[in-house]
Amino acid sequence: MPRKDGRSRLTMSVRTLGDTPFAERVRTAAAAGFDAIGLSVESYLAAHRDGMDDRTMRTLLDDHGLAVTEVEFLSDWLPAGPGPGPGAGSVKERTAFHIARTFGASRVNAGLFDKAPPGLVAERFAALCERAGGLAVALEFMPFGGIPDLRAAWEAVRLADSSRAGLLIDVWHWVRAGTTADALSPVPPGRVLAVQLCDVGPEALPEARYESLHHRLLPGSGSNHARDVLTVLRRHGAGPQMTAEVMSDDLLAGGPRAAARAAFAATHSVLVSVYGGWPVS
Repeated sequence: MPRKDGRSRLTMSVRTLGDTPFAERVRTAAAAGFDAIGLSVESYLAAHRDGMDDRTMRTLLDDHGLAVTEVEFLSDWLPAGPGPGPGAGSVKERTAFHIARTFGASRVNAGLFDKAPPGLVAERFAALCERAGGLAVALEFMPFGGIPDLRAAWEAVRLADSSRAGLLIDVWHWVRAGTTADALSPVPPGRVLAVQLCDVGPEALPEARYESLHHRLLPGSGSNHARDVLTVLRRHGAGPQMTAEVMSDDLLAGGPRAAARAAFAATHSVLVSVYGGWPVS
């Protein structure tokens, strides 16, 4: 979803600001320089509990010049039977699709925490993509999840054989899964739909999922993994949507405004260093 000037939008992940209420999230993201935000089912429902309806939320986004590019995060699709229809999929899944269509997001992100045979994963992922209709579904691998690495994620997407299916590459998961550039070789560049940018500490914590949710680093800090991953993607020919996803207790301790400003500045710097300017869709 490019801007009118052709420049790629930079999204602030819904997880970067934790539980910040929707109205404050929008104002904070826009003030920091972001073009777009992500929404989760949980953040959407929280906004409704705070008295905002869809029209009010859209008006607030429009007033601040923000788009919604991604909806997080479907992980309960493995038990669902194959086949589309009003009764298929969970309430959360249907809510995610509603959010994407209401706010114009072209992509819903998905992953798995439960382990299952690759054939079953591909079958159920294909059914999820069919239920999504015209929406793209970006599959994310997580080293502590049921799709632990890039090879497994691409195999699921390939076997699902859906034109709307692709990959979501998260820098933290890329690094902690030990991913190399060779793993990207069989993936057509257009199937890399999005990349979530952060950086990763030199020492892994004992509990991987906890580290992923609480101790990410700003892109470009420390080990420069964000720059390395973007360089690999650029050489591969991929032009994914860009999202800053810095889940960090330390970052949030300074408040959402400071966190958003720091996330934007760091991400902007890395993108410019890799692309020699701002990437164009």
